Amino acid sequence: MEVSDQPAVGQAEPRPRPGLGTFKSLRHRNFRLLWFGLLFSSAGQWIQQVTLGWLVYELTDSAALLGIVNGLRAVPFLLTGPLAGVLADRLDRRQLMFWTQVFLLVWSFLFGLDIALGYLQVWHIFVFTLLTGVAWSFNQPVRQSVVPEVVPREDLANAIALNSAGFNITRVVGPGLGGLLIALVGVAGNFFVQSAAYVGVAAMTYQLKLPPIKGRLKENSIFRDLKEGIGFVLSHIQLRNQMLMGLIPTVLALPYISIMPVFASDVLGVGPEGLGLLMSAPGVGAVVGTLLIASSPRLQSRPAILYVAAICLGLSLIALALMRSVGPALLVLVLVGGFQITYMSTNNTLLQLICPDHMRGRVMSLYMLNQGLMPLGSLLAGGVAQFWGSPVAFALMGLSVILVSLAVGLPGIRKSP
Repeated sequence: MEVSDQPAVGQAEPRPRPGLGTFKSLRHRNFRLLWFGLLFSSAGQWIQQVTLGWLVYELTDSAALLGIVNGLRAVPFLLTGPLAGVLADRLDRRQLMFWTQVFLLVWSFLFGLDIALGYLQVWHIFVFTLLTGVAWSFNQPVRQSVVPEVVPREDLANAIALNSAGFNITRVVGPGLGGLLIALVGVAGNFFVQSAAYVGVAAMTYQLKLPPIKGRLKENSIFRDLKEGIGFVLSHIQLRNQMLMGLIPTVLALPYISIMPVFASDVLGVGPEGLGLLMSAPGVGAVVGTLLIASSPRLQSRPAILYVAAICLGLSLIALALMRSVGPALLVLVLVGGFQITYMSTNNTLLQLICPDHMRGRVMSLYMLNQGLMPLGSLLAGGVAQFWGSPVAFALMGLSVILVSLAVGLPGIRKSP
């Protein structure tokens, strides 16, 4: 007999203990499993990203190939992501998450074995990156769509904020841990460590107990179900606005990371150590921002907060363009990270609150198409930095964020309930 962590009908929801409101969603067993699984999987991703970057550059000494490998991570979100959303609305979501984790742990182990035995060739790296990208394009929309099923509606914003906090904690720690592990256990050992992390994720996913999806898809073709999901988004004014707002940080703001090495070297005059600090600062701001959101119910699920955060993100990028020393630049980057995660977490919460259960997989997979567009934003930012310098690129990115947010956001505020 299955035991659910949700209260019985007529039974009061367990109250969080005083002082622990920030982490109140963790009192639900299913969400705890999902959240700790996120920590393991996200840590594995960051370790993998650092290790692959080191491996590619060590083998080829080519920055261009390094960029291609990073781009391959995003391509599956454009090609297979929408299909993953349809499957999430058709199949058992727990099983879908579980088997993608099993695929990732097996593939990471085999790739580590390939390196350890001395068989590695450059094209192996491209195949590995592409296939793991496909697995993540299936896993991420499903994992996002499951959150409303494991917490009550009043805890949803807190749960999404804690998910963001977990991701950004590993964002701060993961790159440094990946570099340390390369020194301690070697490149092949790093992939074995990733496999172990994915074992933990699979074990936690297997223990999840999810309710059946109301109105689960059964009879239509996959193409028709996908068309239905796209039509639903296009016909829903507020949902359409949230989707458009979701593109803003990915295409117009987040690419600032890709030109940070240029800014660090040419403008601030710092080396690898300084660059590491600059890359970590937004993660610190993101962790602080998500914990503040999780602690403040008044800031959760309000459209106005989304648009204020967008404007502040744009202003922070413009301020970054004016920085000429490391200390002030670090402070501004903390603000950039804080406003960015406030923006993205609030937008995710609004999407989840609007979306019906039987559409959530498709809607979240369409929402995550923005990850596939990130290389486009990086290409544009790199082009501007190449011809006019990184400060001009930061300023134009910030101005674009503000103008597009006003164009899309103001009508959304007027039409939202």
